[in-house]
Amino acid sequence: MTNEVKQQFTLRISQANPTEMVVILYEMLLCYLEEGRNALGNGDILAFKEANRKSRGCVNELLQSLNLKYEPAPALQQLYLFSIRRLALAEVKQDPALLTEIEKVIRPLCDAYGKIADQNQAGPVMNNSQMVYAGLTYGRNTLTENMADQGTNRGMFA
Repeated sequence: MTNEVKQQFTLRISQANPTEMVVILYEMLLCYLEEGRNALGNGDILAFKEANRKSRGCVNELLQSLNLKYEPAPALQQLYLFSIRRLALAEVKQDPALLTEIEKVIRPLCDAYGKIADQNQAGPVMNNSQMVYAGLTYGRNTLTENMADQGTNRGMFA
């Protein structure tokens, strides 16, 4: 994942509501699966293992965030456990087809959560984070993001 993509995810995370956080985790997982496939295609086993480790981290975070008292959490739990098993098998067999199987499970979930994310009116998960404003500047067709200073305790409560 490039630094620019990481910065975009970081910015989105700082402003995301709980449902958007799930979408972001799905998108990160899909990026890491793609990185893993590309690494295998290039014969870079170390990069594949690193992408696989990061993919597993995303799935574990999704798994840990489930509240099993409510539907469809038990079904999602089974899908996440399937994904973890497939990631382990992909690492052993170094088979990109197994990563594609995971993507076939995750992509529809990402799309579904993406459609309902706007309906969640809970507000950002991260309180007291910097506000980011984006707009066109005086430069020719350039987009600039400006951070609003929110004091010295940004991200911390005094």
